[in-house]
Amino acid sequence: MNSTPVQKSISQEVKQLTVYSILFSISFSHMLNDTIQSLIPSIYPLLKNSFTLNFAQVGLIQLTFQMTASIFQPLVGSFTDKKPQPFSLAIGMGFTLIGLIFISFANSYPAILASVALIGTGSSIFHPESSKIAYIASGGKRGLAQSIFQVGGNTGTAVGPLLAALVIVRFGRDHAVYFGILALLAIIILIYVGKWAKPHLLHLKMLRSKGGILSFHANLSKKEVHLSVAILLVLIFSKYFYLSSISSYYTFFLIEKFHVSIKHSQLFLFAFLASSALGTYFGGPLGDKYGRKYVIWFSILGVAPFTLLLPYVSLFWTAVLSVIIGFILSSAFPAILVYAQELMPGKIGMISGLFFGFAFGMGGLGSALLGMLADIKDIYFVYHVCSFLPLIGLITWKLPDLKKI
Repeated sequence: MNSTPVQKSISQEVKQLTVYSILFSISFSHMLNDTIQSLIPSIYPLLKNSFTLNFAQVGLIQLTFQMTASIFQPLVGSFTDKKPQPFSLAIGMGFTLIGLIFISFANSYPAILASVALIGTGSSIFHPESSKIAYIASGGKRGLAQSIFQVGGNTGTAVGPLLAALVIVRFGRDHAVYFGILALLAIIILIYVGKWAKPHLLHLKMLRSKGGILSFHANLSKKEVHLSVAILLVLIFSKYFYLSSISSYYTFFLIEKFHVSIKHSQLFLFAFLASSALGTYFGGPLGDKYGRKYVIWFSILGVAPFTLLLPYVSLFWTAVLSVIIGFILSSAFPAILVYAQELMPGKIGMISGLFFGFAFGMGGLGSALLGMLADIKDIYFVYHVCSFLPLIGLITWKLPDLKKI
């Protein structure tokens, strides 16, 4: 297939040096953003006690956050594909800051829901645009770029519960407002990123308008692309429904089964989330080297033996298995996202928003449904059911190997 002059210019663009200063900037901002976001599930036990909530109401808080963080993401990504908004990242962080201030002093259940909705809106702006900038700054190392970007988010998700245990659980929910300093720091960094991104985003828009960027993978039919995207979304469902059982209810599981304290349960959650951050880093580079399909296959299906064992073991082995599960399962997302971006290279923002949004949505839906299931049955039953979810990874064999076509 002969390349047009514009397509050749894209090839040359991809060979540019990876802009690590931008990748580390958005990764650090991602860490700050997700540190703030992870405070929400970390203080669930406090909210549950303060407002006498049941598990279904706790799940609804998470659902509100996840849905506002998910529904808008594909819309934001699609809009910025057509009309670049390089400073939208700083604006989105502003929403997060306002939501954090509100949740620190909320005195009713509806006020809590409104607060997490604001934080979710900030997330819906942040993720698709920053993922696009990681793609542009990758210099062709797309998996590595996404891993650097996402490891920041996973690190923040891991650190958040630890900080919550040290500060919020110890001193009270109103101390969450001090984490607003992190949001202010992120806004400053994201203004710098926006200045760098502006000419690059405008250049990308110009290439798209000239037909130099294909909407679908050159060697796949539209039907094959859509089927592959659907399979990837099913895998996201499997991954994030299972992760919901850990991120939202792991502390309750440990407290009820092993009678650990809230503070100690947060430390176990930190260990799981820290291993997830580490696993995220390895998924992207391994996908660049060996092919993303194989990383996805190993990450989703390979974790099944450990999830099946988790509900039956002692506290020590629960901690060990959760770390292994977090590491393996988290390596999937960078590979899945870049695979999807390569399927639809002309719609990077939209596809990033779709996958981040779907991941957030499945996490929220999972939290709500699993919360209701825990109320109907018990928290142990939830972990037995969720242990089978990674077996859905068997459908990965239907994905084409993009490294070979």
